[in-house]
Amino acid sequence: MNKAIILAAAMTLGCIQTNAQDNMTPIGKSNITLKSDLMTPEALWAMGRIASSQASPDGKKIVYQVGYYSVKENKSHHVLYIMDSDGKNNTLLTTTAKNETDAAWIAGGKRIAFISDGQIWSMNPDGTDRKQLSNDKTGIDGYMFSPDEKHVVLIKQIPYHESIKENPSDLPKATGRLITDLNYRHWDEYVESIPHPFVANVTAEGIDAGIDIMKGEPYECPVKPFGGIEQIAWSTDSKSIAYTSRKKTGVEYAISTDTDIYLYNIDTKTTVNLCKPEGYKEPAIDPTKSMKDQAVNAEDNLKNNPGYDTNPSFSPDGQYIAWQSMPRNGYESDRNRLCVYNIATGEKSYVTESFDSNVDGFCWAEDSKTLYFLSVWHGCENIYKTNLKGEVMQLTDGWYDYGSVQLLNNGKKLLAERHSMSQGAELYVVTPSKKEKEAKVEQITFENKHLYDQMTFGKIQQRWVKTTDGKDMLTWIILPPHFDANKKYPTLLFCEGGPQSPVSQFWSYRWNMQIMAANGYVIVAPNRHGLPGFGSEWNEQISGDWTGQCMNDYLSAIDDACENLPFVDKDRLGAVGASFGGFSVYYLAGHHDKRFKCFIAHDGAFNLESMYTDTEEAWFSNWEYEDAFWNKDLSANAKKTYENSPHRFVDKWDTPILCIHGEKDYRINANQGFGAFNAARMRGIPAELLLFPDENHWVLKPQNGILWQRTYFNWLDKWLKK
Repeated sequence: MNKAIILAAAMTLGCIQTNAQDNMTPIGKSNITLKSDLMTPEALWAMGRIASSQASPDGKKIVYQVGYYSVKENKSHHVLYIMDSDGKNNTLLTTTAKNETDAAWIAGGKRIAFISDGQIWSMNPDGTDRKQLSNDKTGIDGYMFSPDEKHVVLIKQIPYHESIKENPSDLPKATGRLITDLNYRHWDEYVESIPHPFVANVTAEGIDAGIDIMKGEPYECPVKPFGGIEQIAWSTDSKSIAYTSRKKTGVEYAISTDTDIYLYNIDTKTTVNLCKPEGYKEPAIDPTKSMKDQAVNAEDNLKNNPGYDTNPSFSPDGQYIAWQSMPRNGYESDRNRLCVYNIATGEKSYVTESFDSNVDGFCWAEDSKTLYFLSVWHGCENIYKTNLKGEVMQLTDGWYDYGSVQLLNNGKKLLAERHSMSQGAELYVVTPSKKEKEAKVEQITFENKHLYDQMTFGKIQQRWVKTTDGKDMLTWIILPPHFDANKKYPTLLFCEGGPQSPVSQFWSYRWNMQIMAANGYVIVAPNRHGLPGFGSEWNEQISGDWTGQCMNDYLSAIDDACENLPFVDKDRLGAVGASFGGFSVYYLAGHHDKRFKCFIAHDGAFNLESMYTDTEEAWFSNWEYEDAFWNKDLSANAKKTYENSPHRFVDKWDTPILCIHGEKDYRINANQGFGAFNAARMRGIPAELLLFPDENHWVLKPQNGILWQRTYFNWLDKWLKK
């Protein structure tokens, strides 16, 4: 039998087979039989994780990426599949032990391009005739072919020494870093390289090294830490490239969210800023204060797009460029609108103004007059459409989150990724209807059905809870599997992070509602003040008020559950959360009036004065706290924020607490976790610290993920199941 066929079969069955050629072990879909119908950490990590997908030009085929994880080998393996657009004839395409990712259709749908080992390859749609197209010394992070396929944008890393100076060449083993400005580390890395877009020629011989279209500019494109190829777009005539960049360095970079959309002409090699007029000069900014009331965000300057502008996309007829646009500088959670730019006139219009929520992703329709977009409303992320007049209509409905959307079958249908609290990401075909919320939705992948079929999941309930300011708050209730209404269950208050991330129908491989329920817990997950999907006023209320209304909302949600849900055991309550949720836990530890029997805080802020200067994205603290703590003219909100920092209430702590932190978390530094744990132990309070030297704000490695889950549930069980 052909070696590739044997290897493909082994991967599909979850067997372990060594590829002698590259001495690596491929990881494929697991066919494990579960010991019970309850989800375990091992079962969670056995699931395949669907990532990117792309429909063929004729809409008949879909190629998509799946990641598999081995706990034993502590690594992941990413492969590509192909199927018909109705989900039939699903076939594994890539069978080597290397990660093969970022698939894209080329040659009019006759070939599939992909990245393997830092280079671009291509193959036939059946996986045969694999050819290496690039041989780049630097390595390629991402790519996008021009419509005529004569050029390709390559994302490559270039050296960066604006904030960390290059060490002397005669000291090659020196590990010290001479730091001269801010933005010297970001998310989980020291910033010693940045991505740049290169335009390369495509010939019969392959892809050349290309030309850096931002040569000599010390700026990123795509924008770190999460930007990818979606921040770049080719014009329909293949003559121009629209790209996203924040053209700032040092302190200016650290305090600003001002990214712009630029248009680069590949023939003239000239660049134009589409967001700001020629000669624009930014108003002076005080880097120690919120930009809310500074001149950069004054009404007359908002026309210059001082906030986040990202992810450009040309209309099919080439007349427009659309992108996601936040109005104000310094506010990373501002409402994300859909901006449409008329290339001929330079006029900008915002076509989602009638809908008071965020645009989280979008694509053009074939008619160039309609755009489909994703947005969250009342705890669910659905697909909407708008025309150029700004008339918005909701297409899908239900307790789900749609995570991506693109055209399929010449725009008659849509290809979308969808997930929920009870199912990980799968692909769906959506047929829009002319009637509100009546789109036809068909599931076409069933990546983890073999595991779901062995599990019993808890039911999800929706409650509306009255808040202390008289508003109605959506709260999700997740019940244990095999729920018995006559029993009383230990119950967890889930505190959301962000602070402005929705408690929607998300699926997580760590903060997973179903695995918490499978361990015998009821979960109370409120959409407190400060979350999107309930209008801008609700979303923005939290800024400058971290310890006010949102904390009252948490207590309203758990008190409502204790008073009105007879299966909630009010004597066995825990509060858990990460990031702002971790901060919430640290604050509640000093203000819960003995409601809770234990706490878990992951990567939470503990000392806000320290946090102000510790975090690498200074715009966040500036907007949320309003002032540097040393300013003598502190605003009322800033004064309240610092006075109510959790570390000031440790004298009131009286409850066991588990602190978790990653030492590569540069957003909320590990000293925050150290401080909370040390304070608890010095107070004589039972406490543990789970520390990950090699993880960032998240936990990404399989064995660390298993350790996280086991430690999490061991702690809860110890204090809530006595």
